[in-house]
Amino acid sequence: MSRFDVAIVGAGVAGLAAAAFLRRRGVRIVVLEATQRLGGRVFTDRPALLGGVPFDHGASWLHSGRRNVLTRIGLARGAALAESPRGRRRLLVVAGRRASAEEEAALEAAEERFEAGLQALAAVPPDRSFAAATDALGPDPWYPTLEAIEADLISAAPPGEFSLRDWQANALEGANFIPPEGLGPYLLTLLAPLAGPVMLGTEVSEVAWQEREGVRLLTRRGEVLARAAIVTVSTGVLAHRLRFRPALPAAAEAALAALPMGLLSKIALRVRSETRLGLAPGTFALTLRPHRAAPFMTFHFWPMGRDHVIGFFGAETAWALARASAREVSAFALARLAALFGSGIRRHFVAEGVITRWGTDPAFLGAYAYARPGGHEARHALAAPLAEGRLVLAGEALHPRLAGTVAGAFESGRRAARQVWARLGGNQRKGSSG
Repeated sequence: MSRFDVAIVGAGVAGLAAAAFLRRRGVRIVVLEATQRLGGRVFTDRPALLGGVPFDHGASWLHSGRRNVLTRIGLARGAALAESPRGRRRLLVVAGRRASAEEEAALEAAEERFEAGLQALAAVPPDRSFAAATDALGPDPWYPTLEAIEADLISAAPPGEFSLRDWQANALEGANFIPPEGLGPYLLTLLAPLAGPVMLGTEVSEVAWQEREGVRLLTRRGEVLARAAIVTVSTGVLAHRLRFRPALPAAAEAALAALPMGLLSKIALRVRSETRLGLAPGTFALTLRPHRAAPFMTFHFWPMGRDHVIGFFGAETAWALARASAREVSAFALARLAALFGSGIRRHFVAEGVITRWGTDPAFLGAYAYARPGGHEARHALAAPLAEGRLVLAGEALHPRLAGTVAGAFESGRRAARQVWARLGGNQRKGSSG
């Protein structure tokens, strides 16, 4: 049996951040990762269908860039980052045509009303669902579209099941930053060398966290014993694939139930010809959503000047297509593009695209977590150390202000490492293993 001071479950951003913190202090750690790669839900590929250019299957942007610690670290090290300004290029389509200047202005005014109205409602208890809050604002032709952007896409959550207070607490602001070669290589360059070796292909099936010797972890490669453990897997894996012995305390179980996994999916479609449809690189295109039940997608055209478009679809739409074939998802996306630009648009794109599959991947079971109505404090509750710091949970789901972001995962991982470091007494041992 292998013995360590700290076992870290998961080599996503939170796990790597925790590992880097502890290794620098000479703690004997082991990092156990179920998949065959580092990064978790930060994964950059170079698909042949896109001509070998970088494609981020998961996180793409460093959100709230000016206060994002990962932006500051990268810039301090001379990393190349492209800034995406607050006012991204946006193309609005209404009734199959490009919106007029008056309609564009009406949407901007509706955005201000929507934001102000939701902020006011969020300040008044009790918490309510995002959909109930939208309904309380009264009828407005623009609100179904704005609701879909904020809930379905940004929060990956069904508006009827999503906490308004949690939306308020985790609102993003300011410019985003984009690594030109993808977020995966950027973050792994920053974190992997400091985190050290990782045991890939080592799924943890059970965490016995009240053993006399410490924490015992069961894997296919055998048992691992540690004085403490940091578990950084998604809330989907926590709830459905990882067994705790004994079960987590009732308060932690309730918090976990309040933080289900949402789903935001992407499809990248490559253009057949040199046409750019009159759209500048970086343009976001969307059509007015007539009502809450209507399917909704937005499209990011020619990201970083490349010859493909990325479609985003979330919540119920994403889950409904989670097990669909690549051809079926591509047909759905092309139909949405046709609603924007007419049926002739289809001939410009390859019929099959690159599709993300976070919802069906057993290592994640979703994209990122959202809070149910009344569950806005669950992120705090689930992050509380157990057994006097012997077991600490971490990850994007457990950051109260940057949930669903790589910065939130990074800060959560470091927080967990500090808590475990304090439990170990801060003994600075030389050397490490794992």
